Amino acid sequence: MTTYLEAIRQAIREEMEADPDVFIMGEDIGAYGGAFKITEGFLAEFGADRVIDTPISEAAIVGAAVGAAQMGLKPVCEMQFIDFIAPAFNVIVNFAAKVRYRTGAGAGLVIRGPCGAGVRAGPFHSQNVEAYFANVPGLKMVAPATVRDAKGLLKAAIRDPDPVLFFEHKYLYRRLRTELELGNDVLTPLGKARTHREGVDLTIVTFGAMVHVAQEAAERLADEDGAEVEIIDLRTLQPLDEATILGSVRKTGRLLVLHEAPRFGGFGGELTALVCEGAFEWLDAPIRRVAALDTPVPYAAPLEEAHLPQVTDVVSTARTQLNY
Repeated sequence: MTTYLEAIRQAIREEMEADPDVFIMGEDIGAYGGAFKITEGFLAEFGADRVIDTPISEAAIVGAAVGAAQMGLKPVCEMQFIDFIAPAFNVIVNFAAKVRYRTGAGAGLVIRGPCGAGVRAGPFHSQNVEAYFANVPGLKMVAPATVRDAKGLLKAAIRDPDPVLFFEHKYLYRRLRTELELGNDVLTPLGKARTHREGVDLTIVTFGAMVHVAQEAAERLADEDGAEVEIIDLRTLQPLDEATILGSVRKTGRLLVLHEAPRFGGFGGELTALVCEGAFEWLDAPIRRVAALDTPVPYAAPLEEAHLPQVTDVVSTARTQLNY
């Protein structure tokens, strides 16, 4: 059985084996093997020219990667925790995202790292940062929810000619397992959502670890209320698969948007606006959002659970919509 973490390892290794221009860089990814051991053994396998331990400077990591990408290489940058993407914000949004528009030559690099809460890591190691970058044309954003997509989407991201932010949820690293053949060229195209569960009464649009919260809520609603909930796993946040979202809402007549980041200013607001503009006439109930509280992520377990969206939150909100 392959874990979500191992699927990411497979994707990086297979792309490095297939293409000598692919290389990785980040803090402690070489001799130490990475904070979560994703790159363990890579230094011995591929050498120091392709597995580069960097100083503790995310801005330097991404800046060097952009330059390498413009010279034809394919860098994969690791943020030890995705929260630390913040020091690289300037070079990402003001150079990497815009260089194709300014020069005609894109920067094909991947910036990947563990996001999300649920592992008692506190406010500096638990954030979801997708909304920070959603307003920046030129960036692609990916958030896999399954083992197969963790591999397939990362391989597609590495092959993409433009910058891709790859948000891998650390809560899923060793909790998700599935059969995944080694060497199988699993490739998931960017920009295409996945119908995780078919339904006719309510659509839940979500991504990342929240897909599994939505699944548990949908099962409870089916058992206790006889409601069939459709779950759309976005997989790629940018470019967004608008057609799949709108098609599902037009079928069910109801939309619940679920994400782990705080509600205010979150990605769910954009999804809500999209459906209001593209499927308003099909709605039989107001759109509702279920998200984290508007606070930093607490460290203490009971507080973190209170902060995060829970299955009970999804079930109670869905019932309100179903009974509207």
